[in-house]
This record gives sequence, structure tokens and C-alpha cells, in this order.
Amino acid sequence: MSRSRTCELCGAALTARPHGGRPARYCSNACRQRALRQRSARGDSGRPQPAAAPASSAASPATSTAASSIAQGRVLPRALDSFVGRRQELSRLRTLLRTSRLVTLTGAGGVGKTRLALEFAKGGPRGGRVDLVALDSLHDGALLAQTVAAALAVGEGAGLSGVDVLVRAIGDASRLLILDSCEHLAEPCARLTAALLSQCPRLRILATSREALRVPGEIVYRVVELSLPPADAGDDPVALLRSDAVRLFVERASSSAPGFTLHRGNGRTVAEICRRLDGLTLAVELAARRVGTLPLRDVLAGLDDQLSLLTDGSRTGPRRHSGLAAAIDWSHRLLDPAEQAVFRRLAVLVGGFDTAAAQVVCAGGGVAPWQILRVLCALEAKSLIARMPGDAQSVRFRQLDAIRVYAMERLLASGELPTTRQRAIEWLNGLADRVGDEVFADQAGGPLRGERDNLAAALASATGHDGSAHPRLVLELARVHFQQEQPSVARTLLNRLLREAEGRALGGAVPALAARVACQQADLAQALRLGERAVDMERTRNHPAGLANALDARAAARLCRGEFAAAVADFRECLDIVAALGRPHDTAWCTHHLAWALLQAGREHEADVLMSRCLPVLREHAPWSRAAAALHTAGAVRLALGRLESAEALFAEVLRIVPEASFHALYPIEGLALVAAESGDMQRALRLYEASAQARRRMDTEPEAPWRRQVEQTAIRARTRLSAAARDAAVSGGHRLLGDRLVAYALRERGGDHRTATAAVHVLDDHSTLTAREFMVADLVADGLTNRQIADRLDLSIRTVATHLDKVRDKLGMRSRTQIALWVAARTKDGRTSLR
Repeated sequence: MSRSRTCELCGAALTARPHGGRPARYCSNACRQRALRQRSARGDSGRPQPAAAPASSAASPATSTAASSIAQGRVLPRALDSFVGRRQELSRLRTLLRTSRLVTLTGAGGVGKTRLALEFAKGGPRGGRVDLVALDSLHDGALLAQTVAAALAVGEGAGLSGVDVLVRAIGDASRLLILDSCEHLAEPCARLTAALLSQCPRLRILATSREALRVPGEIVYRVVELSLPPADAGDDPVALLRSDAVRLFVERASSSAPGFTLHRGNGRTVAEICRRLDGLTLAVELAARRVGTLPLRDVLAGLDDQLSLLTDGSRTGPRRHSGLAAAIDWSHRLLDPAEQAVFRRLAVLVGGFDTAAAQVVCAGGGVAPWQILRVLCALEAKSLIARMPGDAQSVRFRQLDAIRVYAMERLLASGELPTTRQRAIEWLNGLADRVGDEVFADQAGGPLRGERDNLAAALASATGHDGSAHPRLVLELARVHFQQEQPSVARTLLNRLLREAEGRALGGAVPALAARVACQQADLAQALRLGERAVDMERTRNHPAGLANALDARAAARLCRGEFAAAVADFRECLDIVAALGRPHDTAWCTHHLAWALLQAGREHEADVLMSRCLPVLREHAPWSRAAAALHTAGAVRLALGRLESAEALFAEVLRIVPEASFHALYPIEGLALVAAESGDMQRALRLYEASAQARRRMDTEPEAPWRRQVEQTAIRARTRLSAAARDAAVSGGHRLLGDRLVAYALRERGGDHRTATAAVHVLDDHSTLTAREFMVADLVADGLTNRQIADRLDLSIRTVATHLDKVRDKLGMRSRTQIALWVAARTKDGRTSLR
């Protein structure tokens, strides 16, 4: 008698032999290998790089707005559902990207190009960094380079913009860049990819588009629909599950209706649904989600009605588009009137939205604000909006591109487009009003910082009508670009406002921001002229907060020019105004600026007194970026006073509160290098300097001139005092300090010497040290398996296992299987997840 089981991956029926033995878990070697790859991917330690923090002021080095990372890593969103099928496509992509540096995935909208690219990037390239740039919300090809730079967390260097910034940031590093949704920007994308590939020798680009980019050397790979069940498959579940479309349908349907399985009673219906949808990924997923609310026969019947309704729904003509349109239209018709109204109105929010935004933009016309949350939950459950990755405390959604296009068509047909766009502008203006309460809005991460695409879309829709009636939104968009280190775009927007009467109505806010932007671009003469213009404009108005902001901007320009005494005078007047406003946080922030200027002017004792007043307030109440800037200033003041222990503690505190992969971490590392030099440890000072300098070159970011000179002079002094051998060892050691390893060494963790920091990489960076397959081999060694047993378990040759094991030994610095087993046990004890 045999007992039936199912494959853990695809659900195909299995039959265990009656004489016993270990029961099978998978129906084939292919399923076994794919399960191993999925477990490997879930153990991948790549994490998103922290977003760039807004600049706090040009007055302090820790407030620069360049954004990048210390360590190489993978910047990819994590999929929340399983990846089904496409084994041949993934294998073909690996081959193509070994022989070509530009591969473009083409195919119908909704066929699964983006997901295939992400799955390839997650398990394909070894070494180097992978970055995803989504272009579906970008409509102006002139901003393509800046958009790619922002997505890669690369700030514009002084005097550089566009392609040159990207070329300097990427350099000769091994990197895979995924450009997603290029079809509406085919020509700009073609120019950008050609320029990058010609100047970055180790860069590879994987693009997704509905048409080829037509760049020399491009390999075009068409992503076809998911495989369908053969006509003679009948209702046999085993035969049907060989189809990727059926397997995807079953996978998604079981998520919506727990307990759903494929059997002979429903196999024909599922196969017919997949055939009618032509195997389009998005269409299959949308139809499968309906299984939770409708019987399969009703799903098929409803789909038939919509296919006949939208035969001509696609302007580009291919019949497969009618399947996608039918699935979306049919899902739309299953919504109740309130859900339909919200669904189509969300189309104007191209940059995503939260619940508050949806309530303002979508309420009205029979939809009450209190209904919005319920409707959003319903739309997410029906896969008509998607949750965006980010902070769990602030949930944002977006409509997928194909769905948003459909929703916009419905909005046009309803006649609600002008009204809905006006509501979006009113919502953005409401957020701008909240920004108006800030004295130093240019330096604060306000509520509009995450709405760049929505701001741009709202202003684009107003162009030619009443675009000039929204100067405040133009200012806010420029402010967001400034905070994201995109001064070229910010300057273009601000120049428009500086020329127009509507911009002058905003007072000195426009020239003040323009002065800060000019500082970013190292146009110091223009920065001072704009700062003076801002102050002159604000002195004619009875608006103390505006005058304080203008004085702060002019002082920042003077600091950049080295005019320290004049900067001190501006900051003193600014502080007097802000203190009179009764705003303790702004007063503390302005006090910190004055202390920094006094330090540059050689008056460190007075600066120390001021920092003792403002630091407790900023440390306890300010956002981490402002607290880090203030702590850095306090550390620099204590360093100047010769209080080395206090300075080291303050710099270490900065390093502990900033994101360790952020450029903000470089300032305290350099501060700790200065402390080491003053303490006589020249080798440690030079090692920290070289590590920081290497990271700055990779990020294409430089500190402010006074700080840079101080750090470089210290490095020169360290080189002259060290022997040639010690100097070479320090430089070489600094170049090996990366990421967590650098932070651990700077903080003197685990003993604090170079040998300890070198060894610590095996604990701190083991995820990036070993590949996923090497992790599997190490785990199985810890289980006591021989090489032959590991080979059988992983379906590899014994020679391949031995090669992997040699690499594990070399990377971990371990020679015996016992040491590897102890290392695996330590990882498990520390809470790290095994790959098995």
C-alpha cells in the first residue's frame, strides 16, 4: 500500500515506496534545485541603503547632503510572494549577461519583466552591487540622469551634473544597474546607457521596456507569456502543474483562499482561465485573487464577458493586451461604486500615497473620508494597489503602471480628472502650509520630502493653464531636489521663481534656498549675492522667521567663502531673532551654527560654552541628522581645546547614531583619526584617514574646505612620522576597512586593534563574505555530512563540493571542518538564520 504526498514546491502528487525509506519532498531534481535557490535567496543579507538625509546647513560638515553608502550591497526590494516558473529565462539571462553588458527585456505590459529582472539580480550576479531604478513615474527625459543618481543615492559633485556624476560614482566598480520601465523614455535611456557603458568598463545594465533601446551592443530578450497547459492535459493535476501559468494561479489562489488545491474536479476550469488570459502574469494573478470571493466557474464566466467587451482595448494591437485589459477591467467592475471612485482618482498620485493623501484626493462625490481606509485595504487585497517598501510606521501604496494607465482612462471617462487634479494640488498646498511653520525649512525633512513625483506631476498638469498660480509648490519641489542633492534641477526651478512676480511674493525664501543651492555647486560668488538679496528682501517685511532663515543662508555662503567673522555676525543676529520667537529647538539649532562659525574663527572657548547650552536640547529632541551634526561640532570643539577623551567620546556617539552605510559616518571617522593623531597613534590615524578617503572617492563626496584641510594636514603629518613599512601597512590596512568592519575598528570594538578588526569581518560581514551556496555547504558540514553526502544532498559533484569548501576555509581563515562547524554554531547562537 502506498501513501500519497505532494511536492513541497509545486504541489504535484508524490508516491512513497511501500518498503519505506526517506520520503521524497520534491517531484524532480528541478524542483529540488529551485527550492534550494529560494532558501538561499531568503538568507541573502543584502539590505536597502539608507535614504539620503537632508542637509542641515552648510555651517557644519555633518550636514552635507551627499548621499551614498560606505559598503557595497544590494539595493533591491524584497518580494513578499514566491517566484513561479521562468527557469529557462533565468538561465538564459545569466548566459547573456556574461557575454553582453546591456540586455533589454521586452514584452507586453504585465508579462512579468520587472519581476524576472529582480529575481535574476537576486540570485544571478556574484560580487559587486545591484541597483534598481524604477522609471515609471518619470515623465521628463531631461531629468533621467538626476533620477538615476537619486535612486543610487549619488549626490551631484561641485560643478558636475548629469551623466558625469554617475560616471564618477560608478567608475570601474563591478555593478549591475536595472533600469525598469524604459519604454516611455526610450531615447533618453538609450543615450544614458550608451554613455555609462562607454565610460564604466565593469558596469552591466539590465533594462525592461516594451521596446528595444537600439543601443550598439544591446541584446534584446523577449519575455513571453507563462507556459500554458497542453490541450491534451485534461484534468490531470500532475500534467497541468507543468504549466507555469497554472502553477502561478494555484500559488496565488491558495494565498487568497487558504486550502485551495488543484484537483481533477477543478483542473479543466483553472487551465481554461489561464489559456483565456494568454498566460500573462499580471492577468493570471488578478484572476487568481478572485478565488477568495467567487467560485471558479464564476471567475471564468466573468472573464469571458470582459474579453468580449475589451477586444479593441489596446491601442498597440497585440491580442495579448486584451487579456490584461480584460483582467483589470473585470476586476474593476467587481468593485463597489466607492471602490471604483477611489481606484480611478488614485491615478493622479503617480508618486504613491498614504491614507491621508487618499482621503483628501479621493473623498467626495459619494465617498466619505472615513471610507477611504476600508477601500484602500480592499484595493490592496484585490492587487489593484501595492504596498511600497519602507517604514512600517508610515504605510504607502502605489498603483502599478499598467493599472494606473487603466485607472487614468476611467478617470478621463468619468469627467472627474480636472476636479481630482485640483484636489491633489490642494493636498500638496496643505502639506506646504505645514512646512511654513519651520524657520529653517530648507534643512528639515518636511512632509513633502517624499512627494517629489507627486509635486512634479501636479505642476506638469498645471502647465499651460494656471501653473504660475502655484509658486509655493515650485519652491517645495526645488527644496526637495536640494535636500536630495540634486542642485541642477533645483536651480532651474528657482531661477524661474526669481524671474517671476509670483516668486517674489514668497519673500526671501526663494533667494535663500538658491544661495544654499549655489553653495552645493561651489558657485560661491553667486551664493553670496543671493544670500544678500534674501536678507534685503526680508528686511522690508515684518516676518522675523523669514529674516532668520535669510541670515542663516547668507552666513552659510560666507562660511563657504572663508569669511568667518562676517558669518559669525550673521549667525549672532539670526540667534537673537530666533530666541525672541520662543522656539527652543530652532534656538538650539541656530546656536549650534554660531558655535561652528566661532570654531572656524579660532574662538573655540566661546564655541564650547554655546555647545554646552544647545547640545542637550538637540541630543534629546532633534532628529538624528541634526543631533549628529551638533555632536560632531561639539567633538571638533573639544578636539581644538585638547580635550581628547571627550572629543573621542563625542565622535563615537555620532558614529553610533548615524546609519553606518551613510556618508554621515565619514565625519566622525575622520574626527577619530584626528583624535588618534593628537594622541600620538599615527598608524591608527592614517588607517582611519585612508579608509574614509577611499569611501569618499567611491561616493564622490567631499567635506567642507576647513574640515578637509584639517584632516588632510593630519594625514600628511602621520605619513612623515611613520617609517616606510609602518606607513605602507597603515595605508593597506585602511583600504581593507569597509562597512561594518570600518565602524568596528573606529569604535575600538572587540579589542580595537587592527588584528581584531580584521578578524571581526568573519562575524560582522559573513553574509557578504560567503556566497549562498558556500553557506549551504558550511551548514551541511556542521551537520557532520561528508563531501559525498553533501554532493548528494545538493545534487552537485564531489569536486564542486570540495571547491566550495576550499573557498569557505579561505574566506573564514579556518582549516578544519570542526572550526567551520563551530562558526556555524556561533552564527545560530547569535540569532543569525541558517540557510537550511
